[in-house]
Amino acid sequence: MKLISNAKDLKPGGKKVCLAIGVFDGVHLGHQQIIRQTVAGARQHDAIALVITFDRHPSTVVAPDRVPPLIYSLPQKLGAIKLLGADTLLLIHFDRAFSKQTGEAFIRGLARDLGNIQSLCVGADFVFGHRRSGNVALLEKLGDELGFTVHGLAAVSLDNQIVSSTRIREAIRAGNLDAASQMLGRPYAISGRVIAGDGVGRKLGFPTANLDAAGLVLPPNGVYIVHVNCRTGVAPVSNPSPAQAEQKDGDRRDACPTTTHHAVLNIGFRPTLATGGSQLRVEAHLVDFTGDLYGQELEIEIGEKLRDEQKFGSLEKLKAQIARDVAGAKKRF
Repeated sequence: MKLISNAKDLKPGGKKVCLAIGVFDGVHLGHQQIIRQTVAGARQHDAIALVITFDRHPSTVVAPDRVPPLIYSLPQKLGAIKLLGADTLLLIHFDRAFSKQTGEAFIRGLARDLGNIQSLCVGADFVFGHRRSGNVALLEKLGDELGFTVHGLAAVSLDNQIVSSTRIREAIRAGNLDAASQMLGRPYAISGRVIAGDGVGRKLGFPTANLDAAGLVLPPNGVYIVHVNCRTGVAPVSNPSPAQAEQKDGDRRDACPTTTHHAVLNIGFRPTLATGGSQLRVEAHLVDFTGDLYGQELEIEIGEKLRDEQKFGSLEKLKAQIARDVAGAKKRF
């Protein structure tokens, strides 16, 4: 999947373009339906399947006091979209200037820059543009004028309830990870880059990979059995733009094998340690693993919860409990 940051960079070469547009947080079953419809249309019409999404949640700019925690990190979202067969992804930098654009201006700009749009697929309740001025009715009006077909797909239901990013967040917060996985259409996982910690785990004999999970919705605090997926041989990238970072890392990740490791994950505030407090930590101890993971993007599939977070009377008691956690996890692996 090719990644671009400007519609003019598509250069379709005379081919028609089938579009899917959305925030696509979680790339859940409903999102998958939209993207698969777009890919199928592109194959039918010998067109380019183009997915359009944003480098952050729009509320970050238009309603910063109401930003929902994300289900997926940006690399995780782009990876899930790629698996659905899209040819190209347009990753739009959502900033204040972009947020001022009306829905009609946005679509007319795409039509101008992309050339011949064959179809445009969104969710039936999709709204976009300044003051939510765009919707399916506007798309159909512009489609009649500009010559493209509009697919406003109804939401997918599971167990007689609509699948939505909001429902998935609620399930994750409640620890109902099986329900979250069903709505996602894949095992629930969190993803983020490994950042430097304070080395306490290593001193205790259980080194951990500390995940940057800022802005992500997380399960209840506690200790979990997990599987950690990482790419070997991927060097960290220093201060790129989101689109550049994902393209650069994506090229190298495709050339590197994926390795999966059994691990024990702790989510919480580490109340036993003097350094514990207000900073939430997400730390994974990879069983029987040695190596440097700093700067790498890890995807952690979360399984059974072993126990709640608790405070121990000493570091020795904490160390003994971690050893029991790891031993218990090994039996379940």
